[in-house]
Amino acid sequence: MFEDIPVDVSPMHEGERIRSANMFVELAGPKSIGAELVQVKDSVEDGKVEVIGPEISEMEQGQIYPFAINVEIAGSELEEELESVIERRLHELCNYVQGFMHLNQRDQIWCRVSTEARDAGFMLEHLGKALSVLFREEFPIIESISVTIMTDEDAVKEFLETAREKYEIRDSRARELSDEDVDVFYGCLMCQSFAPTHVCIVTPDRTALCGAINWFDCRAAYKMDPDGPIFEIQKGDVLDPERGEYENVNAAVAENSQGTTERVYLHSVFGYPHTSCGCFEAVAFYIPELDGIGIVNRDFRGETPLGIPFSAMAGQCSGGKQVEGFSGLSLEYMRSPKFLQADGGYSRIIWMPKELKESVIDFIPEDLRDKIATEVDATSIKELRRFLREKGHPVLERAPAEVEEAEVIEEEETHAEEAPITEGIPVMASPEISLPAAGGFRIILKNAKIYAEKVIIKRK
Repeated sequence: MFEDIPVDVSPMHEGERIRSANMFVELAGPKSIGAELVQVKDSVEDGKVEVIGPEISEMEQGQIYPFAINVEIAGSELEEELESVIERRLHELCNYVQGFMHLNQRDQIWCRVSTEARDAGFMLEHLGKALSVLFREEFPIIESISVTIMTDEDAVKEFLETAREKYEIRDSRARELSDEDVDVFYGCLMCQSFAPTHVCIVTPDRTALCGAINWFDCRAAYKMDPDGPIFEIQKGDVLDPERGEYENVNAAVAENSQGTTERVYLHSVFGYPHTSCGCFEAVAFYIPELDGIGIVNRDFRGETPLGIPFSAMAGQCSGGKQVEGFSGLSLEYMRSPKFLQADGGYSRIIWMPKELKESVIDFIPEDLRDKIATEVDATSIKELRRFLREKGHPVLERAPAEVEEAEVIEEEETHAEEAPITEGIPVMASPEISLPAAGGFRIILKNAKIYAEKVIIKRK
């Protein structure tokens, strides 16, 4: 079946990570551009595979190239609403190819080719041929398929505009429905090859963390393949409507996470936040000094007010972990009326990158739009506190007296050696913390939450 492809093609390679040490080239990713799209057409030239731009043999080792995958399919039983479902499987099927790593989705894809694959003679044309075969195996309703792979920058840029228009059409359709309108939610296990304990819960108000699959997509996927990675969850009893806790959702998560996670709040980053895979588009993170929440998206290259970038933030909560105060999310969820409603919604959001803020500005209450800081306004806790005070952000009403007192001390720039900030705050939460011990032993704290009576900042 894959005799003319010089590398192995098998599900056993799913989850393979290609590190920089054994990487030949990087495709798309955070330092370039890329996109993927599956489109249903009336007719398609079956088996056609085309590469527009440099092939692997024409690339320089260690370089980064634009990258796009356009898959066109046709079949009498195919419908347009299946496009995003089939498209999301690109992540899984690309990773079947030995020496090719695919991460994320839509216009956030990040791929790498290993030096071993290059030395074996692997080409992007082989990737296209493998996808043609795998898609037809996975979806028998596909009668004809063509794959176009682009590495030419102009071609990728043009394709990116088309893809984003298509994404927006899909997303806007789902905004017409709410959680209360349905009796069924969906679970998705597509990312378990990289995050074995992660179970993504998809509702009308909460798009999958990857941003590529909404409730309508899940419904179509389940009808097409009831035994696939997307499954039904009868909504059942509502345990907490504000936080978004459901008895049947908890049961489904516990069963499909091998008991690692037993409770989930769909609309809060506190207590039992939704687990995170690694394909999420953004991270919500708690800022204890101000009792507010920040959002950082994958495209942002700078540091958050906590002094760490998206990559470090993602490492904290990815892999299927449930970490209080952190939660991966999709950008579309930020347009939902239930967006972190248990935490105060946008009245609790105090910082996000400028580009992200502009993309969701119409969904932020008008009276809060100029009160949420961006990297232009604040790059540290001190600057952020000053900005919030100047703008009169409602989160300040939540701040305890000790914080207000500390702000005054900080603004006057006293030379006090120690300044108390607040009391009784959560300093760190982690599903597992290792502590050194004498005698060759190691102490492991499971689901640890560390609270401090007082946090002290010492001026150097």
